[in-house]
Amino acid sequence: MSNVSCPELAHSGFVTIVGRPNVGKSTLLNTILGRKVTIVSDKPQTTRTAVRGVLNRPDAQVVFVDTPGIHKPRTALGERLNSSAIDEVGGVDVVCLVVDATAPVGRGDRFVAQRVPSDAVVVVNKVDKARPEQVLEQLQAAAAQLDLSEYFPVSARTAAGVSELVDHLASRLPPGPQYYPDDMITDVPEAFWVAELVREQLLAVTHDEVPHSIATRVTEWEWPRIRCEILVERDSQKGIVIGRKGSILKEVGTRVRQQLPDGAYLELFVKVDKDWQRRPRALERLGY
Repeated sequence: MSNVSCPELAHSGFVTIVGRPNVGKSTLLNTILGRKVTIVSDKPQTTRTAVRGVLNRPDAQVVFVDTPGIHKPRTALGERLNSSAIDEVGGVDVVCLVVDATAPVGRGDRFVAQRVPSDAVVVVNKVDKARPEQVLEQLQAAAAQLDLSEYFPVSARTAAGVSELVDHLASRLPPGPQYYPDDMITDVPEAFWVAELVREQLLAVTHDEVPHSIATRVTEWEWPRIRCEILVERDSQKGIVIGRKGSILKEVGTRVRQQLPDGAYLELFVKVDKDWQRRPRALERLGY
């Protein structure tokens, strides 16, 4: 048997992205990679599991880890999301703490900062939505209150400042092997990705009515047929998710199919699983 060795790169390693909910962590990762690998929404706690995205450069392979927003938990699900995010801080080469340029640095940001290494990089995101003087004030406030190593103003939405941030992160990584093949951008399984797309579009279409009460999972995969189950916590939520004469499910299905390969046949079913986000066994069954 021949030994196959991974090529040694000038830089390779792992960068974890952390922060409070809704600071733009997932949008930042998608912009860095130039491709959507994690769902985005304006609803808190959209990201529920750590997602890895791989950036391949001639001199470096940077493996980014997107994490759930760290928040004050009110359910067993919230506690697990926090644990998942904090667990991803250990054992990586660089940690990025993302804060919002349009909101004051607050207790939540300081709570996260206390759980990251002192050489973490602070990313002040959403500078496209802030006035220049507001960005400067936020950088000064972050430096004074978070006491971390470096500070980068960026806009994940417009990509302003993102290339400079990525250059810096790559330079911080040690020499090392290529962890993933050149053509691999994420390690997210296809079935998980489809379930996430369904949840993303449900969050978009149902607005503020049931965001935290929705879970999705693919229960059958026989390409091109995909069966995805949507779980809610109460009967009243089931009606909201289905919509009048099935209008919500139809709209969600149309939106998701537009992001899948041609020919995909997506079936959506809604099931009530009472108080699933408060029951540890239900969370384990859903992979949280």
